[in-house]
Amino acid sequence: MKEISHRTSAFALIAALLCTAAAAEDRAGEGERELLRISTTTSLYDTLLLDEMEDIFEEMYDVDVRTVSGGTGIAIERAVKGDADLILVHDAERERKFIEDGYGLSRTCFAYNYFIIVGPEDDPAGITGLNASDAMRAIMVHGMDNPGEVKFVSRGDDSGTHAREKLLWNKAGFNYSEISTSGASWYVEAGQPMGQTLLMTSEMEAYTLCDTSTFAAFRSDLDLVPLIESDEFLINVYAAIPVSPTVYPETNCEMAKNFINFLVSDEGQDLIAEYGTETIGKPLFNAARGNCDIIGCSGDEGVIPLADDVCSRALA
Repeated sequence: MKEISHRTSAFALIAALLCTAAAAEDRAGEGERELLRISTTTSLYDTLLLDEMEDIFEEMYDVDVRTVSGGTGIAIERAVKGDADLILVHDAERERKFIEDGYGLSRTCFAYNYFIIVGPEDDPAGITGLNASDAMRAIMVHGMDNPGEVKFVSRGDDSGTHAREKLLWNKAGFNYSEISTSGASWYVEAGQPMGQTLLMTSEMEAYTLCDTSTFAAFRSDLDLVPLIESDEFLINVYAAIPVSPTVYPETNCEMAKNFINFLVSDEGQDLIAEYGTETIGKPLFNAARGNCDIIGCSGDEGVIPLADDVCSRALA
């Protein structure tokens, strides 16, 4: 009975693959290019880094890359629903759970930057010189005492940045859920991507947690300055995860693999390391290549190409 069950599963898998191949042939016959669906976090999208990478990749593989951005939580949710072939996100804990739950094949680090706390230049909460968790505590204390002068704007959108904020509150000794549901006027949830949150923070003369890349891209439109930059707890690592074909047989695992291998190639890593120098005079991101000791991308999570048979092995 066990052998029959295995054979039945194999026939079902072959049938699914044949249907997928037939659908691809039909699209090709209709003049449509192969499709790669990427679900990503806003910082990679808003800085336009992905636009440049997509242009190169589309020409390399004659593929149509379609990217949808949102916070990390939204990016992962889309993949869980089968609406993405590849996710590019920045929350290691949720990334590994996504893989453990069977939705992702592997985690590959490809870039990093840092989280920073930004605010008004006159720094009414006096956080300059503090570490990140102490800075959050000072913002809360001063905000509660004088909410008219000190406010904190949260992404409030289940993004990777929002997740790091929650960890910072916890590290500072506070319960995030109690803060977010307190109704206190000093704490404001934007429910917006990073760029829009920064603009809102600037208008309110408030504080927020953001990533260095998005801040650099929006800086000319902001009356904010970086106040907390040097803290080992603020490193922000970006990883790529292909959606598993065992969960969604129609996912374009092969093209997702190709895109990841482009990200970690010399060409891809050079592009990441140099992106932004022509527009703002310095790179917006750091390439992961050669920096695994800093960002903790050891073993299979390192900056190495995926094996050619990674997708077929997942289906075996």
